[in-house]
Amino acid sequence: MEITGAVALVTGASRGFGRHLVEQLLERGAARVYAAARDPAAVTTPRAVPLALDVTDPEAVARAAAAAPDVTLLVNNAGVSLHADLLESPMERIRAEVETNLFGMLAVTRAFAPVIAARGGGAMLNVLSALSWRHLPHYGAYSVAKAAGWAMSNVVRQELAGRGIAVTTLHVGYMATDMASYVPDDAKADPALVVAAALDGVAAGAPEVVYGRTAQSARRALAAEPAQAYPALDLPPSLVAGV
Repeated sequence: MEITGAVALVTGASRGFGRHLVEQLLERGAARVYAAARDPAAVTTPRAVPLALDVTDPEAVARAAAAAPDVTLLVNNAGVSLHADLLESPMERIRAEVETNLFGMLAVTRAFAPVIAARGGGAMLNVLSALSWRHLPHYGAYSVAKAAGWAMSNVVRQELAGRGIAVTTLHVGYMATDMASYVPDDAKADPALVVAAALDGVAAGAPEVVYGRTAQSARRALAAEPAQAYPALDLPPSLVAGV
């Protein structure tokens, strides 16, 4: 997809990775960038168009789609990380992660797919994670949501192909944003570099952008035995049966 001249909408755009996305889309010549956030007053990027959007609120999603009828590139970036584990955390925290990171992304996708199709087609970028593929206890609900987001993206890519809409997923480990403020600096990627790679992927029509060693290792491990992927558990080999 040609980003120059495109009309983009970025969810979760007021800070962190979302703000970098908005800035680089404008730098690459996007004609307009809607910076969507729960609090549009928090959007401070010059030339961006602030737009109120809570991805977990169906009415807010519908209003956003009506307010931005010229979108040709949707960036599903909004997300939360509450460090909810699956056996001990309150179900409300688990639901909050899944509601935002999976169902919110799907709701916005469903709302904007006809908008993009009506403009002759375009693209979507779904911001996922290395945890789409690598699943850890302290990120239980997040891993579930991101794994499901990867599956959702793979299905939606097929459903939207006939409408001229390409779908790219971004998978990356820790980045130097507020969400990973507790992580040592040397373990975090520069979000500006990640955005650059992600937008290069969108421009090339790539189905996936896998950034950095953590995500690349997780991607390769998909073909591995669970015993290899999770060696601390000392698992026996998988049972492979049937014809």
